[in-house]
Amino acid sequence: MGLSSIGTATEGMQLCIFDLRRGQHEGQELDKILYFFPPDLPFSTQLSVVGLSEGLITFTRIFSPEAACEVIEAERHSHVFYEAEPDIWMVMIVEKSKEPEAIWRIDALREVLKEIHSLFIMFHGSIRALLDKEPGGGLTRAHLYPFIMDYLRACQKLSPLDECCWDFLVGKKLLLPSFCDCLKERRTVQMLTVGREAAIEVQTLVRLLESSAGNAQCSSLILFQDLLVSTTLSPEDTVNLFTYAVLRLTPLALSSGARSWSYLRKGNTSSHVTAGSTLAPSGSVSEQFYGSQDTSPAGDNRYCVVRPLQHDKWSKGKDGFLITDIWGVDAGRSDVTTPIVWLQHTEERMYLCAYQYKSLTLILLIPLSSILNGEQGVSTVKQQLLENASLKILKVEEKLSKGWGGENAYHVSGYRYLIVDGNRDISRASPPAKVTTLTKESFLALNRLREEVDAEKSQSKWDNPGRDKDLEVSIRAKNNAWAIARIIGGKELYMVLEKANETLLYASDAVEKFSNRYCSGAFSLD
Repeated sequence: MGLSSIGTATEGMQLCIFDLRRGQHEGQELDKILYFFPPDLPFSTQLSVVGLSEGLITFTRIFSPEAACEVIEAERHSHVFYEAEPDIWMVMIVEKSKEPEAIWRIDALREVLKEIHSLFIMFHGSIRALLDKEPGGGLTRAHLYPFIMDYLRACQKLSPLDECCWDFLVGKKLLLPSFCDCLKERRTVQMLTVGREAAIEVQTLVRLLESSAGNAQCSSLILFQDLLVSTTLSPEDTVNLFTYAVLRLTPLALSSGARSWSYLRKGNTSSHVTAGSTLAPSGSVSEQFYGSQDTSPAGDNRYCVVRPLQHDKWSKGKDGFLITDIWGVDAGRSDVTTPIVWLQHTEERMYLCAYQYKSLTLILLIPLSSILNGEQGVSTVKQQLLENASLKILKVEEKLSKGWGGENAYHVSGYRYLIVDGNRDISRASPPAKVTTLTKESFLALNRLREEVDAEKSQSKWDNPGRDKDLEVSIRAKNNAWAIARIIGGKELYMVLEKANETLLYASDAVEKFSNRYCSGAFSLD
């Protein structure tokens, strides 16, 4: 596909997290840096990057005090900003490609930052809360460093040289969303379409699951393969749990780490950023300074840090429940400790119990406050779940399997598409294997179109807050393919037609047919 590998460790990509409230006095500037990637860059370089980012934030606030800085385009680099929490900023700096067409879509890069922060909060709480708990910053850095490094390792791709140099990390690559990912939408869930009878069975199963803990207000997720079947969580918490489940809990994630990162992992079309020595073993100069804890003896053991994104830490037990020692082991009972997550919507800490039967993965979330005797109480809930729901689980899995059309179930011949429902954080797209058949020219045209749509949406957000803007954009690619976007009522449709007729009218008619047949007319202009 003509993908571009860019730069070295110091030039390819930099990612930093810093707190504007810290390090305001001379000699204390390093205090504001909470995380920096690559971690082995000299402190002077890290301070230079953070100082430039802070200056850009301050400067842009003069002209737009109400709107946070989102991106600064320099001659050689793009600076992507995200204010994760008040005065806590995440900044990603990527080197621009030498190709005439942009390979990065800025909104897609910002979604990476949002995903890191949302997953971090789910497991560790807010960054500000950690700073308040230990003002020195060591506790926060001890959590951020291994978490983000594990996240980046999840997106890691081995270079061809690794077969003979497997013990060197210098040749590793990081995957970042590129123009080839423009028919994917991060931080959305992909739903399984089910018939009426199956839906009724699923609803019954949900009631059985959530009644297993007695009167406790439990929540649940049900997945089939890597697709969401049911959720009783808020949209934001659903996205976070779904992302983690596809990454670490589904049958595909347990059986094949190489394909466990949902749409990021499927296919090999992402652009690569050289990581150089940035994924080196823990104990680097920067890590020792920040006091980050890792599993190596060189790490700082002052803090007990849970690392939920570690590879190969989940397995299926004999009773069907998924187990991990990431959260530790109950010394008294020699059992692994049940994982705990934090829900943003209810601001509750919840036990996470995951059960798996064939292609079906069930996640039950139980409030900590409802379990008075800890692990023993969780074991009781698990036993009750098996007694109440085992037969229904078998029946639901059987029905869903019979109705499942396989990996290409949502393929529509002649179309390569992405549908996004931003109000519900749901997306559906052409199967990855079908998307990879598109030419580079088609990808670049759609990527450019999505950049234009992103700009229109961003402008509309400030001009008419709270109102969705309807929009239609069509671009003719160099290979005569059509790249089309339609946004109506908060729903978005992106499409590539490579075998379309010469006229725009033909392409528009093809979109109408798709909308009427597969989207109940949601994107029709009539």
